[in-house]
Amino acid sequence: MITGNESKPLVKNVVGDKAKEIISKDEKFIATTTKASPAVVKEAKGIVFEDVDGNIFFDFTSGVGVVNVGHCHPKVTKAIKEQAEKFLHFAGTDFYYEVQANLAEKLCQITPGNFDKKVYYGNSGAEAIEAAIKMARWSTGKKFFIAFIGAFHGRTMGALALTASKPVHKQKFFPWTPGVIHMPYPNPYRNPFGIDGYEEPYELTNAVINYIEYAFNHFLPSDEVAAIFVEPIQGEGGYIVPPKNFHGELKKLAEEHGILFIDDEIQAGFGRTGKMWAIEHFNVVPDVITTAKAMASGIPISACIYPAENDFKVKGAHSTTFGGNPLACAASLATIEVLEEEGLIKNAEKQGEIMKKRLEEMKEKYEIVGDARGIGLMQAIEIVKDKKSKEIEPKLRDEIIERAFRKGILLLSCGQSAIRFIPPLCINEEQLNNAMDLVEEAIKEAVG
Repeated sequence: MITGNESKPLVKNVVGDKAKEIISKDEKFIATTTKASPAVVKEAKGIVFEDVDGNIFFDFTSGVGVVNVGHCHPKVTKAIKEQAEKFLHFAGTDFYYEVQANLAEKLCQITPGNFDKKVYYGNSGAEAIEAAIKMARWSTGKKFFIAFIGAFHGRTMGALALTASKPVHKQKFFPWTPGVIHMPYPNPYRNPFGIDGYEEPYELTNAVINYIEYAFNHFLPSDEVAAIFVEPIQGEGGYIVPPKNFHGELKKLAEEHGILFIDDEIQAGFGRTGKMWAIEHFNVVPDVITTAKAMASGIPISACIYPAENDFKVKGAHSTTFGGNPLACAASLATIEVLEEEGLIKNAEKQGEIMKKRLEEMKEKYEIVGDARGIGLMQAIEIVKDKKSKEIEPKLRDEIIERAFRKGILLLSCGQSAIRFIPPLCINEEQLNNAMDLVEEAIKEAVG
């Protein structure tokens, strides 16, 4: 039985017979989605999981950004069990129960901004985004939205309209929700302006803000824009950290034109970056926050937290059956308690500095590591043909991920050619360094 405190992975039989059997059944009966590695989990604790063939892995995906407090944290599982013994469901959008009101109060307290707020509950990040879209249109009477190239906000038809990460997300699904205009995101490493954003961050920020203003002056009436949707750090699009002043300048622009600033914290929030919300690194108070993934440590729930004055003024304008599920609310309250009381957010900052140093060293040592970036335990490296050309190498990136998996490190890709590193926030220094050693081995082997 695993404890979660194992210092190293232990892999002997990848992919074993039991795993192959389950994968075969999955491929026969389950819809094609985004399977990334042949990991077949049997049990998980902390940052560690055991597969069905007895191999021990480190999970550097956190269940795709979900289990920030670690797999099966005892306080979270206890809260779920206690709530399950009371009731499992009671349609919180139509009726009342204390646990969802308590969670809403807590979310309004811990999100930035000293103003009255309300919470809409959904089940996924995309549902939180859909709620934000509808709230913004309903409350402002405006129809247009600004989003950014490289953004990922979800795959439902409204969220998909905002998403601009990869063509595959949109192929064969047109028409999606109209009214979204995409602007360049200030990617310091590669951007359409040809600016080195690490050397000239303010110039890059100015280029993007000027581009938006250019759009206002030529084809996008600013008084008809309801909201700007932005990730504080782009997630699926490549873990892109913008210049430090970008979000402040963007919020200033939004305020000048009466536009809501909607901060998508679905992947970056809940302590991932060493602060509860990633936007706090940029000293900006958003009008709206959307969150999901890590909110309840694996029980599906999402939230859109917005100004009370922007609430729907009539019943039925927006609702759902399962949003605010009591199990999920109990799990979320426990998750927040763990983050606040067990030092995991501070640990994300501490371990993130160690990870950043290790990834920067890999960037210096290997020609194929073109960039290393991130904040806290939300880090990435970009794999390229060589540093001069910056030509993407997705096949080599995928090979590194596969080699790391066979050594016991589960990783995910992001962007066109990047690898993301998002372990649970309970990781310790020994586990982190041992994992980085194995990742570096995988890079060495892939280079040949």
